[in-house]
Amino acid sequence: MGTVPPTRRQILRRRRVAAGAVLAVVLGTGAYVPVTLLAPVGSAVASVAPADVPDLPVSVPAFPDFGASAIGAIGFDGVLAAGGSADPRPIASISKIVTALMVLEEHPLAAGEDGPSITFTSADVALYAKYAAVGGKVEPVTAGLTLTQREALEVVLVSSANNYAESMADWAFGSTSGFTSAADTWLTSQGLTQTRLVEPTGMSPLNVSSTADLVGIAKLALANETIAGIVRSSTADVPFIGAIENSNTILGIDGIDGIKTGTLDEAGSCLLFSADVAVGSATVTVVGVVLGAVDRTSVNDAVRSLLDSAAAGFHEVSLTVEGEEFASYATEWDQRATAVAASATSVVVWSDTPVTEEVDALDVASGASGDPVGQVRFRIGDAVIEVPLVLSGEIGDPGVWWRLSHPLNLIS
Repeated sequence: MGTVPPTRRQILRRRRVAAGAVLAVVLGTGAYVPVTLLAPVGSAVASVAPADVPDLPVSVPAFPDFGASAIGAIGFDGVLAAGGSADPRPIASISKIVTALMVLEEHPLAAGEDGPSITFTSADVALYAKYAAVGGKVEPVTAGLTLTQREALEVVLVSSANNYAESMADWAFGSTSGFTSAADTWLTSQGLTQTRLVEPTGMSPLNVSSTADLVGIAKLALANETIAGIVRSSTADVPFIGAIENSNTILGIDGIDGIKTGTLDEAGSCLLFSADVAVGSATVTVVGVVLGAVDRTSVNDAVRSLLDSAAAGFHEVSLTVEGEEFASYATEWDQRATAVAASATSVVVWSDTPVTEEVDALDVASGASGDPVGQVRFRIGDAVIEVPLVLSGEIGDPGVWWRLSHPLNLIS
């Protein structure tokens, strides 16, 4: 029996079904293509490189086997290392640094400024006689002599003249009692709790300090341009007095450029010192103190040995090289880029101070070379150094064909 031809109604029904299928395909394609072309793609996740931090050796400074000693450095907190007793000891003429700091806080001098004129009186002449009678270091003075504030400070700090130290204290604070009262306040304000001055010269063994406080005093002295300039002078020429020589006889040796000698029976021979030390391409200003030597030669030798050994304890550490890779990126569509240091950074580290590294690199959906992508953070002891990271390479759109063929990789 032959096939029964479809009726007109069946033919129309089949045409409607076919048309509907075509329409569904067209409509489906019309939705799929825009979605896949416009949908966001996932970000490339930063893959952080393993940290590469140095393992630094312990420094053992050559502290003398007498008295008490300590070292620090400008830009480094507190004391770096110490030897001997940490208790307060007589500091002799190192006291004059505190006196000068206090006078300059009361009567500041700008860099290169001479300051007001000071006229000396018969009371100052009496001070000359007072200190000469007990064998203290003095420089001549006469009633009516006029010196600038800077010139008077040169006599105090270069020659270490006791009579001029008390004259300066009287000029600034009215009397010795006024000075000692001001000293208590000033020392407390500076956090120098182990230092006490009962007079401005250091002739009294009751003028005491600890090596930790003295490292702090050395830093304060170098931060004052007037004091720093005076104490590095080997000589000075002062009206009426003439040429005076610095009592610090190792100025200019081994980079030593200060700060103050001190000698007293109860204190021994002492030196508060500073020196510039080359560390790689950097320069570090080391400060320190040696107390209680038997004579000037002994304290000078001890300071030079201590400085030599301390210099070996500083290390210049390269933290980053410009363009150094700290993280990498790889997209699902095979684009690759890296997060690199935006600049070279180095730091001077003391002894075995720990150095740690923490990379904070952002995930990247798209970016051009040079775009910021985070930072690398270094901790050196209590200090923190942050170096920006930038993109090296490009993270771009994956393109039409990848989008159309990877719909499950798109973010809805």
